[in-house]
Amino acid sequence: MIETIYLAQPRGFCAGVERAIAIVDLALKKYDCPVWVNHEIVHNRSVVESFRSRGVVFSDDVDAIPADAIYILSAHGTAPSFRAKAETKGIRIIDATCPLVTKVHWEAQKFHTDGFKIFYIGQAQHQESIGVMDVAPMTLIENEADIEALDETGLSEILRPVSGDPVPCVVLSQTTLSVDDTKRLTAKLKEKIPHLREPGDLCYATQNRQDAVKVLSESCDYIAVIGSTNSSNSNKMVVTAKKYGTDSALYDTVEEIPNNIFDHKVLGLTSGASVPDSLVMPVIARAQNFNPDLKIEIVMTKDESGLSFPLPLELRS
Repeated sequence: MIETIYLAQPRGFCAGVERAIAIVDLALKKYDCPVWVNHEIVHNRSVVESFRSRGVVFSDDVDAIPADAIYILSAHGTAPSFRAKAETKGIRIIDATCPLVTKVHWEAQKFHTDGFKIFYIGQAQHQESIGVMDVAPMTLIENEADIEALDETGLSEILRPVSGDPVPCVVLSQTTLSVDDTKRLTAKLKEKIPHLREPGDLCYATQNRQDAVKVLSESCDYIAVIGSTNSSNSNKMVVTAKKYGTDSALYDTVEEIPNNIFDHKVLGLTSGASVPDSLVMPVIARAQNFNPDLKIEIVMTKDESGLSFPLPLELRS
């Protein structure tokens, strides 16, 4: 029977998600017109359904957006070509892209302008990757096989061009990936391209939440991660827990958690960066049904309390 829950801190909403959710909420209150959102504002089913119940329409179809609508770009970022299409139609746009994702867009543009060969570690079908890879030409790296498959002729042209010094190269990355996997892939890529530059793009929240999972793994019999299946950072927390020797699984809501999870004496509990704490606290309440004397221990690994990102100018009044 469960005796203790170790509750990770930090967990849940990061500053970028808080900003994106605030943008949609404020737009609903401020504008007397339809509010549309590109993609999902954040990758959490409960958050999206809550906004949908308030009249928000989520759509990637620019042609379907009414001319009088407000169109909010998701926290994951948007392909520049897609944004240009919306702007050409005259739609009013509010950009809710996480500033850390915007930073990667800026890097991609700058490095391309400066003549760098760009490699990008990411997931091909993830919204963030789709946006970044539209900024400039780059080579996608999803796994070690992609590195092994790099064309030797192309590498030779980078490392030993016919004239001049080696072509400058840089590796960018999706912000929500596994910290350990990204480091491993970067190291593998540097074996082939020793002069490769690494700006470092993993977001602080991704790293902090995975670090917290590593600490929980030292003491817990099982780690429950609250998050949606389409959330990259939530999935990577499960992967991290298992890598460090503790069984783990992802649950969207408390209703999805099977009773046998509460047979573990020490349960670790955390949540992805798009998850409101209102989805985490019911897990504790349910555990208390199994043991009214349940002990709750906060495991603080990093203080994020002072971190925030400013709202867009149009919503600051």
